[in-house]
Formats: sequence, structure tokens, C-alpha cells
Amino acid sequence: MHSNLSSPWVCLYLMPIFLCASLTDVHERHEKHEKVYSKNNSGLKPRLVAENVLTHFIYLLFSCFSCLSWTVHNINPTTLIFRMSTDTQLTDWRDKALQFEQQINQTVIGLQPAVRNIILAVFARGHVLLEGNVGVGKTTLLRAVAQGLGGDYQRIEGTIDLMPADLIYYTYLNDQGRPCVDPGPLLKHGDTLATFFFNEINRARPQVHALLLRAMAERSINAFNRDYYFPHIQVFADRNRVEKEETFELPAAAKDRFMMEINIDMPSADTVLDELMFNPRFHDTDQLIRGVTNSDIYYQLNELAQTLQQLIQTSPKLHTYALTLWKATHQPQLYGIQLADVEMPQLLMAGASPRGMSYLIRAAKTRAWLERRDHVLPEDLQAVFPVCMTHRLFLNPMYAYRKEQLLPELIKGILNQVAAP
Repeated sequence: MHSNLSSPWVCLYLMPIFLCASLTDVHERHEKHEKVYSKNNSGLKPRLVAENVLTHFIYLLFSCFSCLSWTVHNINPTTLIFRMSTDTQLTDWRDKALQFEQQINQTVIGLQPAVRNIILAVFARGHVLLEGNVGVGKTTLLRAVAQGLGGDYQRIEGTIDLMPADLIYYTYLNDQGRPCVDPGPLLKHGDTLATFFFNEINRARPQVHALLLRAMAERSINAFNRDYYFPHIQVFADRNRVEKEETFELPAAAKDRFMMEINIDMPSADTVLDELMFNPRFHDTDQLIRGVTNSDIYYQLNELAQTLQQLIQTSPKLHTYALTLWKATHQPQLYGIQLADVEMPQLLMAGASPRGMSYLIRAAKTRAWLERRDHVLPEDLQAVFPVCMTHRLFLNPMYAYRKEQLLPELIKGILNQVAAP
């Protein structure tokens, strides 16, 4: 049974508490009345004594019932009260999350699915990779999210001559002509670094990717003979899918560090396109970003995410379903999945990793929370499966040139062929 504070069971558990409190109040009032009336009317005293005895009996009865209810269903009263307080906090945080999502959707229009996935990643504490054509709003979207979350923000541009040291420090000549060394974007804010935005990450060399991998996975780097820690860091990166010259494909290890890879497509609705073309509000990006309210919630997100992941429940059937989905990413042919002009046993080099599946569950729990549930449903897994899994499936070289076509079809086939509970 899923624990749910709105269920009749919890009302049954809490009723004795409130009744006992009420009866205790009645008992205290009777004692006060007894002192007053016993002086003036001795005939009232026997009746008050009888009423007090009845009060004590009812109090005892409901106390026993309360203890029995908690014992039978293994409920700790302290735990129950703590759970009520925590659920109230989660409800307040959910309202803040939905307000934040609404604000981003008003700033960057026509990208509602992408915004929802970014919100899931933010509250699940996962890194995000955006991919799309030039000028579709990737950078604007990430800047709006960083502005709304608050916290210390750094950004770096990917270029072919960027080196790992450029993330750690930079050198310059000061006004007196003396060489100086200042912290780079990773070290500038120290352990308060919140959002790190890597623009056009595929233009940077693999050496730079390697340094970023450690910062993403371990939230620390080593420089100047010491370790620097970034407990709050969340990496957002983007790349465009048009230009291939002077770019470096992200290695499998780098992709696996990202919780989600989100495709940003150009809006198709004529009303949205008309707004983007003719509404001056969307012409000045800097002014648009300044209009996003800084909610200043960022440094509380780690604790919130930990609480959320502990309280959102998953059933044994859902465990089996998720495990089957995982196996299907490795051997799809065993689950009746067929793609046109593909030898299915030779399609994949590698399927989803354990880290990838843990990211999937974290994202699904966060989605259940935003949908006002305390348990995960198959539809939560299905909703986040494409953005969490597509970039973790690696095709054999003979099929790699068709990945833009084959990977979405494979993901769709897995979700269609694996039966949900």
C-alpha cells in the first residue's frame, strides 16, 4: 500500500489524537467548574464526578484505539507527524516549482515540453544537455532558468582552442604591467558555484570534456595542489546539430554524465512564430532575461531533492517494469522489437548504464511529485524515458550514420513492446 496522507487510513490514525486533545480540554473545564460549583451547590458535585469518570473512560478508550491502530499498521506517531510536516513542505515546494515553470514558459514561448524536462532535471539535481538548430532558443532558455533559480552563475564558450586550464584560471597583465593569475569560471565562486553553462560544448576539445566530467560526476576538481568542491553545481550545456566542422563529438562517458539530452525544435505553431517575429519583447534577449524574477531557491535544492527521492514510493511491479525496460535497451530483439533494414542483434554497441537508470528513476519520482502523487506510475517512467535514455544508446558503426532515425524508433519500440503493469 502506498502511503498517502490524504487516504482514509491516515484520517483514522489522526482522529484519536484530536479526540484525545478535545477530551482533555473537556476534562480540564470540568475540573474548573467543579471548583466553582461545589462551593455553591453541593448537589452538582456527584454529577460532575460522574461526568469526569466518563471523560476519563472515553479518553482511555480512544488512547487504546490509537495505540492499537499504530501498532497494527506499524505507524510511529512521531514519524507520522514528521511525515505530515514534510508533505506540507513538499506541497509548498511543488507550488514554487510550478510557478517557476510558468514564468519560464512566459519568457521562452513555444518550448513547454523542454521547459518541463528542465524543471524535472533541476529538482532531481541532474545535468542537462540541449541540442537543436541555430537560433531556436537554447541559450535563452538556459539563461532564463539560471536567472530564475538564483545562485552564483558562470558561463564559458566552447572554442577549438579552449584548454582545460582556461576553466581553472586565466592570466593577464594588470595596470602596472605585472602578470596576474585570477580564478577561472570553475573556481571563481568556489563552493557556492550553482549553475555552470557550457555554450557549444561540442566545439571544445576532449581534454576539456575530461575536466568537466570530473566536475560533473564528483563535484570537485584538483588544481594548485588542492581539491576544490562544488556541492551545488549543476551543468547545463548546449550544442547545435548543424555545424560539424571544428567540432568534437562528445564521448560516451561525457554523455552518460548528463541526466537528460533535450532536443529543442523550432516552434511550429503560427501564433508562436508570429509573436517571436513581431513582438518587440522577444527581440531584446538581455531585457527579456532581466524580467525573470530571481526566486533565490537554488541552495535549498539539494536537501529538497534528497527528501523528495526518499518519500516518493515505487511498487514492486514498477521495479520489475523498470528492470525490463533496462534489459530491452541492451537486447531489444528479445522483446520483439524490429526496425526496418536493421539486423537487431548487431544494432547496439551498448545500452543504458546503471547510472543512467538511476537518473531515470530520479526523474520519474520528480515527475510524480509535480503531478501531485506520492508514488511513481508507469506513465512517469514513459514520460522521461526518451530524454533520459536516447543519448545512452550507442549504435554500431554500420548503423551510426542513421542514428537520428533509428534511436527515436528504438525508444518508441521499447516503450510499445514492454508491457506496463
